[in-house]
Amino acid sequence: MRFTLGGGFALLLVSASSAFAASDQPLQVIVSTKQQSIVVYDGNAVIATSKVSTGKGGHSTPTGIFSILEKRRHHKSNIYSNAPMPFMQRLTWSGIALHGSDHVPKYPASHGCVRLPSKFAAKLFKMTRHGMHVLISDRQVIPTEVSSATLFQPNQALEEKPAPLSDVPLRPALSQKENDPLEVAMIKTASVPAASSQPQAPIRILITRRSTRDTIRELQVLLSSLGFDAGIPDGWTGPATYDAARAFQSAEGLPPDGKITPELIDKVFRKAGREKPSNGILLVRQRFQPLFSADVDIEQPEAALGTHFLQFQDHDAASGAGKWFGVSLENHLPVSMKKRLGISLDADPSASDALQATLERITVAADVRARIAGLLVNGSSLSISDAESGQETGEGTDFITFTRTSAR
Repeated sequence: MRFTLGGGFALLLVSASSAFAASDQPLQVIVSTKQQSIVVYDGNAVIATSKVSTGKGGHSTPTGIFSILEKRRHHKSNIYSNAPMPFMQRLTWSGIALHGSDHVPKYPASHGCVRLPSKFAAKLFKMTRHGMHVLISDRQVIPTEVSSATLFQPNQALEEKPAPLSDVPLRPALSQKENDPLEVAMIKTASVPAASSQPQAPIRILITRRSTRDTIRELQVLLSSLGFDAGIPDGWTGPATYDAARAFQSAEGLPPDGKITPELIDKVFRKAGREKPSNGILLVRQRFQPLFSADVDIEQPEAALGTHFLQFQDHDAASGAGKWFGVSLENHLPVSMKKRLGISLDADPSASDALQATLERITVAADVRARIAGLLVNGSSLSISDAESGQETGEGTDFITFTRTSAR
């Protein structure tokens, strides 16, 4: 039995046994640090709720978009005197997790993790799957059904086979940059769960602005394809890239200074028979591994996209259609980042049409839509963010997006 959440918290009317029954239906778990609460949703319907205790001052729990990377019924902290962390569900490899505790006051008291009452932690552990999404937000957010021509549907596949798209280089995970240690759930090696027995695993899609590194990476590929060895296409302008740029400039009768300028990038792209790089990029992961990437166009680039998360579910095989449920998260971009990205208008996540308006600004090519349509299954997700801010995104993760809850 499902009950839709209206404004504020609704009384959960399902019995404990039915609420926590294992289900193949994709769920969303949303934690509010301000409310010190956790809510489990099936679409926009509440399945279960509980109090939590997040990180206290100096050990704040990061906010953003996460997914469950690992589950361990019995686990102990390797930093805090082997403190028990039963029913641990890892959200980052640097140590943030959901776990059970016998001390869960309804105020921030942990060293970074999200503490759950022991009984609730055990029941939630039975409900979740590897890869299930967990959102951590300052304010309380509620998923709503979203309809948009921009959103993908399984029945959008084209008859002709789409052209191959470029692979996404694996990005290494970086630790959380804080001076104080967090209450962590670390292990020595990162284990990736075995492939699902389902015919096809859900895909994870991220749409973000094309970064300077993305453009440099593509420049390196094109220079090498033109016969000017730019080295490994890693997006960093090292000696090999400068040497390749100088060689290209000499061959084209230009001053060979090796400077990577917009003019040089334009000339290399045109020489390779390519248009200028788009201002947006779409990346796809599956089973915690990169799958492919593609260009997208973003209208009104001076306006922030905001940070949004959508999940696809209730796929009807007969009609070939499904539903998308989404939320908008608060995310204050640093001034330096806005300047670098050319953003002069901030996003308002509380606006009723924030997510819809952002979707209308994004254009994805038909062949890319067709490829995604062929991969879309229940539980697939789409994240939208101005910057690929999840430094934890890497081997053995989905897209991890950190958000900033205050302008600082």
